[in-house]
Amino acid sequence: MVSSVAVLSDIHGVLPALDAVLAEPDVASADAVVLCGDLAAGPLPRQTLDRLLELGERAVWVRGNADRELVDLAGGGTTEIPDPIAPWAARELRPDQVTLLAGLPLSVTLDVDGLGEVLFCHATPRDDEEVVLVDSPLPRWAEVLDGVTVETVVCGHTHMPFTRLADRTRIVNPGSVGMPYGTTGAHWALLGPGVQLRRTPYDAAKACEVLAAESGYAEIAEWADYFVRNPVSDAEALRVFSPRARGTSAT
Repeated sequence: MVSSVAVLSDIHGVLPALDAVLAEPDVASADAVVLCGDLAAGPLPRQTLDRLLELGERAVWVRGNADRELVDLAGGGTTEIPDPIAPWAARELRPDQVTLLAGLPLSVTLDVDGLGEVLFCHATPRDDEEVVLVDSPLPRWAEVLDGVTVETVVCGHTHMPFTRLADRTRIVNPGSVGMPYGTTGAHWALLGPGVQLRRTPYDAAKACEVLAAESGYAEIAEWADYFVRNPVSDAEALRVFSPRARGTSAT
């Protein structure tokens, strides 16, 4: 059993945001740091993975769809990710980092003080890219949680923090460290003995300067302005995601 777990999801290679979260006392003292996927597809992919490796045995890694697609791209494949930074990021990775991402599990389960068995995944327990939202109806949640027996499921993917019950299953989404939708800052969660959604403010303008100076991505200024300095609203993100969140239960 672990007493405290910091959950970091959707870092997307935004190292300044990651560093701000890692400096939080509750993250530094956490027994485990669960990394819920989509870690490196962004402006500083290699440097971000190296920083996460510094966590050593405290880090618990989970695969996200963007991690999987980076591996595919690094091997000469294609991607459905619309952001053109992904192919560039894949070329930036070292072979050992590609191997690391290729070996990540779809989900992990930890026994957390006060919560019992907690399942951590990127999108849903069965898939690394399907979409469920805070306002998804209960039949949709029942569909994606079919066969899940734990009382708490932690997922990321949609970059919007929330907690809700879905027929007695507690759902926790920590939001995104590097590419938040709705508000600025780096979002994460602290588990044990309860659940806290946390937001770490940091200087977005300075972060954009760091990314412009240290990233070799040709369109880094525009990318950082859109995703870091001026993130889209949660209302807009929900509008875009909602058609993808319907699943088979809506048909």
